[in-house]
Amino acid sequence: MPPLHVLPRRQFIKSAVATAFAMPFITRDLIANPPSGQVLHASFGANGMAWADLTSIATHKSVRIVAAAEVDANRALDFRRKFPEARVYTDYRVLLEKEKIDSANVSTPDHMHAPIGMAALRRGVHVYGQKPLTHDLYETRRLTEFAHQSKRVTQMGIQIHSAKEYRLAVQLVHQGTIGKIREVHTWSNKTWGDNGTMPTRTDAVPANFNWDLWLGVCQPRPFIGDGWYHPGNWRKRLDFGTGTFGDMGCHIFDPVFGALALTGPVSVRSEGTAPNAHSWATNAIIHYQFPATRYTVPGLIPITWYDGNQLPPAEIKALMEGKPLPDQGSILIGTDGVLVIPHVEKPILFPQAKFADFKFPAVEGADHWHQFIDAVRGEGTTSAGFDYSGPLTESVLLGSVATRFPKTTLQWDATGLRFTNVREANGFVRKTYRHGWETRGL
Repeated sequence: MPPLHVLPRRQFIKSAVATAFAMPFITRDLIANPPSGQVLHASFGANGMAWADLTSIATHKSVRIVAAAEVDANRALDFRRKFPEARVYTDYRVLLEKEKIDSANVSTPDHMHAPIGMAALRRGVHVYGQKPLTHDLYETRRLTEFAHQSKRVTQMGIQIHSAKEYRLAVQLVHQGTIGKIREVHTWSNKTWGDNGTMPTRTDAVPANFNWDLWLGVCQPRPFIGDGWYHPGNWRKRLDFGTGTFGDMGCHIFDPVFGALALTGPVSVRSEGTAPNAHSWATNAIIHYQFPATRYTVPGLIPITWYDGNQLPPAEIKALMEGKPLPDQGSILIGTDGVLVIPHVEKPILFPQAKFADFKFPAVEGADHWHQFIDAVRGEGTTSAGFDYSGPLTESVLLGSVATRFPKTTLQWDATGLRFTNVREANGFVRKTYRHGWETRGL
């Protein structure tokens, strides 16, 4: 039986919603009715991951792309060419004020996921939110609560969640193929960090780029060019991204989280180096302890994350019987075998001799983006709505906080959204938005 302060996911969501201080402003008349015809869709962001999201959503026969918000006009050129009748805004708040939309994808840098997502949800818009769901733990909890209470359709952008490879991995665990799970090791070779020195110069802001709107809820600072922040290296910066873990953790933890039916962890500990004053570190090793579930052995379940050039130890790699580790993926060690889940590849079972004649069940994939639109139309449900992806994101973001306190075991009270043994760590649960950018509900 799990510890009393860690609740099953459904009870966790129900409890969180019941106790949220922000709930009085939710009213039934804000709930968007399923569109009878075309779904009017807007994109927050018009390039990069936003481009992948909106163009995938646009292939649904019942969708019409009507608007986008993009702070860099140069990065909106493809959007203008592909959707010439759609309107382009610089400020997301103006788009929400002027446009009548049914759904939206929030595919901006991490620091703006929560304020844009909450503002859209509060206007009755159904939200497809990129991973990680938010930049900070507090934001994730509030967004999850509001979406649940207001009954919005939501989906987090962990599209491999709907792919047959991840679905198969989850099914293999659920049907007991490798018995009960004893421990898990999961990793990514990406290096979204920077241990170098931050430039002290101030560069000219590029033409047609609104630096102030890009900063959004974060505190003002000089613009630095050469890609230090925009368009891609923001993932490395503490205030704007969430490092390798935030970028890939929600993907790679996903089949583990779903297969084991995990709730919030009870503790987290980082063995790697701490971030510096401005950027996340690389080469992380982060240890979690999760409560047991019906798919695990009794007691706390250890799950370890590695990134950069860190990998599981030799005895764990040996379980693959000479086969190389995938660049990204997970190893689940069960009482009756081992399951390797490469990122976006078919799962592998070990020992090979034992599973030589094993017949994999037939599992079909689904279109993650179309699933969202179908649910907006009242046709089915999403598989990675915020009720699921919110707790998943919280677990991932706990790892980011842990890296700030190397070689310190942080005890986590999921219900109370707080660390119980290191008071200083609670300062990283919620950030202060800059004046004028406060967002109702956050």
